[in-house]
Amino acid sequence: MSKVKVAAFSISLDGFGAGIEQDMTNPLGIKGEKLHQWFFPTKAFRKMQGKDDGTEGTDNAFAERSFDNLGAWVLGRNMFGPVRGPWPNDEWKGWWGEEPPYHVPVFVLTHHAREPLEMKGGTTFYFVTDGLGSAMEQARKAAKGKDIRIGGGVSTIRQCLEAGYIDELHLAVSPVFLGEGEHLFSGIDMAALGYKEIESTAGENATHLLIKKQ
Repeated sequence: MSKVKVAAFSISLDGFGAGIEQDMTNPLGIKGEKLHQWFFPTKAFRKMQGKDDGTEGTDNAFAERSFDNLGAWVLGRNMFGPVRGPWPNDEWKGWWGEEPPYHVPVFVLTHHAREPLEMKGGTTFYFVTDGLGSAMEQARKAAKGKDIRIGGGVSTIRQCLEAGYIDELHLAVSPVFLGEGEHLFSGIDMAALGYKEIESTAGENATHLLIKKQ
């Protein structure tokens, strides 16, 4: 059955999913790259870079599984790029170059209209200006029965949790403290939202939590 899920989303021990001051130099925010040190060495990530090396094991297995059965993605605008406000032009095409790793339709939440952007490898970015509900409806249609992955950032995941869209979350807890940034769960009562089933698996460089509704 089709699910809406968060997968391979990294957070710190103190619950932050991104650092402060996200920009072109620090796309994940200051110290944000520390959250993803479990992911960068894996075979799954290296494949995204066009490489055929990388580590295997538990971390890699979770990274690879995060791409299983996907039919569509939903992203916040910050996950697409650092441009703020109205689009000055169509030059920015995302962080991943000409062939992003999505390979399915991606629905980007934004307040500013832009024409769909078709990329190599099957990725097309659609820019949704009429809210999260509309993005989810479009993603469900595009997914054709496959899963929808909420790719972040933190604000978008929080909105999806509060709206009741997410069926399960896979969080990779990295052994670092950020101290500040965007906190994933602040002010959100996960138990009250129905998330009570938690599985924990130790990886090589992160602890993997699978959180589901009962």
